[in-house]
Amino acid sequence: MIKRELNFEDLAIGLPEIYEQMGYGTAAPDAMTVGETDEMLACVARFVRPGFCFFVTDGKLDPDSATLTVMGRDFSVGRIISRQLRGSSRYTFFIATAGTEFEEFQHKLMDDGDMVKVFIADAIGSVIAEKAADCMEEELQRLLDPSGWRHTNRFSPGYCGWHVSGQQDLFRLFPEEKPCGVALTPSSLMTPIKSVSGVIGLGENVRKLEYSCGLCDFKQCYKRKIPSRR
Repeated sequence: MIKRELNFEDLAIGLPEIYEQMGYGTAAPDAMTVGETDEMLACVARFVRPGFCFFVTDGKLDPDSATLTVMGRDFSVGRIISRQLRGSSRYTFFIATAGTEFEEFQHKLMDDGDMVKVFIADAIGSVIAEKAADCMEEELQRLLDPSGWRHTNRFSPGYCGWHVSGQQDLFRLFPEEKPCGVALTPSSLMTPIKSVSGVIGLGENVRKLEYSCGLCDFKQCYKRKIPSRR
């Protein structure tokens, strides 16, 4: 298993990404929100410790039943993910997280009762977790480059027809009880909550595509583009 702790600078977060996560699309928020966001991001940069871990394994995909079998466990990934994983020779399972320090920061803000700051922190945390997963993909691709292999998009339990309960077996694949410091509740909620997990297909004949939102009816998907505000 490959495991990395990241610095805030590794994430290369842009303010427009945070504003989009907050629901502003390509528009800028009001001056007060911009100031609060700048201040919070500078604060977070001093203590946040995001990270990721992943491993590569063999697996067997059954397109008819939309089932991926890995290490003796069957994952009912759904037809959308199954279609995107077709042609994969191997599979990567991963976890990426904003880290426990950020979770503690969120809890403190909630205890303080400043809901504006809570809202901004929620957006920042989501972006940090996704950026950590982006860093994981970059390292994965560097490992693949000598072989000429490529990788698919990353797909997570709870999206595109893969039930969130799939997290339970996914976490059992990892050699650590809390991979990257991330735990799983009986209801399949990750803690720290600002974490991402999932699977990626690898091989010569796979591609990374734009996320096919037109094929999925889950309106709250984090990959669904937010319309710009007028």
